[in-house]
Amino acid sequence: MNFGIIGQLMKFGVVGVANTLVDFGVLNLLTYLTGIYSGAGVFFFNLVSFSAAVTNSYFWNRYWTFKAGGEAAGVQFLEFIVVSVIGALINSGILFALTTFMVPPAGLSSPIWLNVAKLSATAVSMAWNFVGYKFIVFKK
Repeated sequence: MNFGIIGQLMKFGVVGVANTLVDFGVLNLLTYLTGIYSGAGVFFFNLVSFSAAVTNSYFWNRYWTFKAGGEAAGVQFLEFIVVSVIGALINSGILFALTTFMVPPAGLSSPIWLNVAKLSATAVSMAWNFVGYKFIVFKK
């Protein structure tokens, strides 16, 4: 049974949940170990955590979500990296801005505020990544 773009969105969502767990897990581990919850350190840690999630994302989206196994893997991977780097910069920029220039609202602790800000950044970058993967990387 083929559900078209709705099925792809559903699969993308499942892959996205797994990748989000990897992304948040690595970010929280790095911030916990260093005690850094804002500034350039968070930007760097977020690039590391986002990269770990994106590596996982490539394989799941290529072979399961978009079923693009037969295409030129080298060119496709390069396109994937370009779209993902833009997504990482969007994600890290939003996280940096929220954790560096905003006071945590309602007395939230720095670790909780980091995760609220990361959730916001993830929503925006996820929209960019789906559009980029669907129409640039895994197009058919």
